Amino acid sequence: MSMFKSTRRSLREEATGEQLTLDTRRQFMRTCATGLGATWLAQQKAIASGNADGFRLPMAKAKRVIFLHMIGAPSQLELFDYKPELQRFDGKDCPEAYLKNSQFAFIQGTPKLLGPIYDFKQHGESGAWVSDQLPHFSKIVDKVCFIKTMQTDQFNHGPAQLMVQCGQSRIGYPSIGSWVTWGLGSENEDLPGFIVLLSGGRQPRVGKALWGSGFLPSVYQGVQCRSKGDPVLNVSNPDGVSRDERAATLHALDQLNKINHDEFGDPETLTRMKQYELAFRMQVAVPDAMDLSQESAATHEEYGVEPGKESFANNCLLARRLAERGVRYIQLYDWGWDTHGSNANEALEKGFVSKCQQVDRPMTALINDLEKRGMLEDTLVVWGGEFGRTSMAENRGGVTAPFKGRDHNPNAFTFWMAGAGVKTGMTYGETDELGYHVADSPVQLRDFHATMQHLLGIDHDKLVYPFQGLDQKLVGVKPARVINEILA
Repeated sequence: MSMFKSTRRSLREEATGEQLTLDTRRQFMRTCATGLGATWLAQQKAIASGNADGFRLPMAKAKRVIFLHMIGAPSQLELFDYKPELQRFDGKDCPEAYLKNSQFAFIQGTPKLLGPIYDFKQHGESGAWVSDQLPHFSKIVDKVCFIKTMQTDQFNHGPAQLMVQCGQSRIGYPSIGSWVTWGLGSENEDLPGFIVLLSGGRQPRVGKALWGSGFLPSVYQGVQCRSKGDPVLNVSNPDGVSRDERAATLHALDQLNKINHDEFGDPETLTRMKQYELAFRMQVAVPDAMDLSQESAATHEEYGVEPGKESFANNCLLARRLAERGVRYIQLYDWGWDTHGSNANEALEKGFVSKCQQVDRPMTALINDLEKRGMLEDTLVVWGGEFGRTSMAENRGGVTAPFKGRDHNPNAFTFWMAGAGVKTGMTYGETDELGYHVADSPVQLRDFHATMQHLLGIDHDKLVYPFQGLDQKLVGVKPARVINEILA
């Protein structure tokens, strides 16, 4: 009892000690190495300017990326992966070997095999197989590299989309664009380094998590722009507010934020201040960059642009304009590729046809336009979905679907790449005779991410961020390899 009395402090002593602790912490944040916030900002400047040690490779082939993500997962068996044997067995019961130990989103029992429902031909000097649903794209196959053996470990849309865009199937991790802009910065101080464009009428399943910055500073998250109306919500000043008045308001807010930072030392306050500054500059730069009326009628025709509407064609042309202005990472999402056959919009013989018509001309024009302007040599263009489609017909609940459709297949799907540092007129990897499993040269998403970073001059094992006791990387903790076979 006497020992307890000798060590116990009064409430007043405890309060005084707590106050001293807080005062000391605030003073440390304000004064240590000119303040933790300033130290953090200096680190970000060093990394973004390429001066951070360790992760930069001697050469970078790509300066920027345009990623075309077809949300819902297009059927590779109706586009690029021609399987005559699958056609031969159309309507037959699926072999048990394909069903054993397999997980499906909707298929039950023993489904029927479904042959490709469109005609395929070989195109170009490379002889690449493309279906008749992409007549424009079939003319430029010698400019791209197909990877037919992509694999993922997710078979539901949300987690699979996160795997493609963030390298993890859980919300809360940085997207590819955030990693890239955190590592390399941007070439245009008046525009965000990472811009997102949507088409198809809906957002992806997990929404803004696909372009979030996760545990990286929030200034590196993607900025969503619109192809109709104001490019960014509230980018215009309210009626009766001039640009000078907006500048004065932001200056006052900046002073308040500085006082807040001096008091608490939170580095996120500095991030917010930078975001306000960028937003002010964007009021001029974004409307100019997004103004498609500056393009010629011939360019509008080439892309199939629909002025004033939200469309994939508009977004492809906008992507080229943003790339011209030094935006580092441009992400396009096009919704509507989930072809289960449960209704007309999800039918391979109906909705799928419409989606192909919407993307065929503009994605072809984008490649040709970049090449014509000398930009394809340092712009990496990527096309793909979150997984593939099954060789079996959809039979949700064991019942044949009213239209032709396919279930989710994480075992094998197709990406294509074009531009900076990628071999042209090449097909990498091969699936089995029914197009369901990889026969040779599998490519995990982490391998694909490592290859993208390599082309941008980033060592995928060395661009890391400490979080939750681990040096986090886009490629995760499992070994990843650069696909050197597809590099020029």
